[in-house]
Amino acid sequence: MPMNSADIEAMIQKSIPDAIVEIEDLAGDGDHYAAKVTSSQFEGKTRIQQHQMVYDAIKGMGDELHALALQTQTPK
Repeated sequence: MPMNSADIEAMIQKSIPDAIVEIEDLAGDGDHYAAKVTSSQFEGKTRIQQHQMVYDAIKGMGDELHALALQTQTPK
């Protein structure tokens, strides 16, 4: 079942309130996305910890979201 990119963004922002989220539907099918998430909450965390924070935010989407290419960073 395809997923709406706005739903992904909302779930991330609910868990990481200061997040700036940019989402791109890579295949146009609602199953393959790329997300760039910027948050001050990533400060001092490893890349793995940052990604875990995002994956925890979207945890309930396992059956609906097939693939997510994730890029995380702190504000510059």
